[in-house]
Amino acid sequence: MPKVIEWVNPSDVEIVYRYPINTIEWGSQLIVKEFEAAVFYRDGKVYDVFRAGRHVITTLNLPLLTKVLSKITGYDKVPFTANVIFVSLKQFQGKFGGQAQTVELAPLMFHGSFWFRVEDPNLFVNEVVGGQAIFDTFKLQEFLRGYFNQNFIEGISKYSLKDVYGKLDETSFITKNMLMQAFKRIGLELIDVKFEGIDTAPEWRDRIFFIQTGVSASEVLRMQTVQKAAEELGKSPGAGVAAGVAIIPPLLQQPQTQVLVACPYCGANNQQGAKFCSNCGKPLQQITKCPNGHVVPAGAKFCPECGAKLVSDMKCPNCGASVSEGQKFCPNCGAKLV
Repeated sequence: MPKVIEWVNPSDVEIVYRYPINTIEWGSQLIVKEFEAAVFYRDGKVYDVFRAGRHVITTLNLPLLTKVLSKITGYDKVPFTANVIFVSLKQFQGKFGGQAQTVELAPLMFHGSFWFRVEDPNLFVNEVVGGQAIFDTFKLQEFLRGYFNQNFIEGISKYSLKDVYGKLDETSFITKNMLMQAFKRIGLELIDVKFEGIDTAPEWRDRIFFIQTGVSASEVLRMQTVQKAAEELGKSPGAGVAAGVAIIPPLLQQPQTQVLVACPYCGANNQQGAKFCSNCGKPLQQITKCPNGHVVPAGAKFCPECGAKLVSDMKCPNCGASVSEGQKFCPNCGAKLV
């Protein structure tokens, strides 16, 4: 009577099962139930995968493994060794939780659940079950919890505290999209993610109100530094006033925004008030343009680009200042010229 190889009475929570006997006889009956896959694994590699149905083990339906076994004399007449790993294709729930950091380095404590199923049994057994030697469902769930946490911690570090704090649904959506490819790489489909709690440290919890109103995290940190400095100074009545005069005012000062001026010749940025460009050395102040729009040095009488005359021979009859042709009023005294 041929031997029967099957996964007998699997529970609803079991994901994998390794058939206890690795000596396989030709002609054995392999029974794979609905929502299962049976994987033949040998020498650290997956060879043949069977889906639901009753299969007779022959050289015809084990083409990949037969190719390897063909190097052994009489392989088709004697039992061969291989592990038969059954994989459930149903949907399962996993748990995750840990601590991460946002882009501002704010600590983020999180926990929740995720739902998954085995999409590619071949890849799953190669990468996880056989590759990690995890043949127990409990150990497999622990591995997936760590795998989820590791990829989440790496991905969430690119997001701000404002993006994720207190937004369970939005963060669940972000995380699912962020981790789908990571799960696909090990043969799993990530079906859904549900955060059940997201929190941060008390000091960052106080800052989130200001961050949500548009104040930068660095500015909130500066304000809290002022507050803490004042509290510490208040503990020392004798030195509080004198030290406060020296410490508090600099902390209260807003950071100065540097104003830059672009050079009209080369476009390089220069500090406001500079007389010459730090890149090309040309003058930055009192720059004028000729009638044709070319930039010319201050005091020039002719444009160095097109030769246009820059100084008019016309004089204001009231103050004697030079005026250009076509002007209706003197730019110096305002007298009417026409």
